[in-house]
Amino acid sequence: MKPRRIERINSLLKEVLSEVILHDLKHRNVPELITVTNVDTSNDLTSAKVFVSLIEGNAEKKEATISMLQKMASYIALLASKKVTLRYFPALTFKIDDSMDKYMKIDSILRKINPPSEPTTDIVPENE
Repeated sequence: MKPRRIERINSLLKEVLSEVILHDLKHRNVPELITVTNVDTSNDLTSAKVFVSLIEGNAEKKEATISMLQKMASYIALLASKKVTLRYFPALTFKIDDSMDKYMKIDSILRKINPPSEPTTDIVPENE
């Protein structure tokens, strides 16, 4: 279990990095449907893994976006460091958060196994 301080820093960085990527980062390859889902900072605060979720069906486009974010990581860290007060700002590493894709795959498998039943539309009158 992470110390409470690290959890607070993770939450703060998640909020600040989301704002920087969506509003301050002016780059033509940044999709509008990008979300910072989690930040995992090391205990010594020297590095942070930033997990982002992209609403894209194309795996190549996801990889290109992550690669572009990784190339701009120091610039993103510079912008974010102006919004938050930390003695040392961690080095950022961007990763794809594919938990939503996994959820959708599991959901589709479960729907194949047990299809949802039709909702009943019968209205039962109340006794007067």
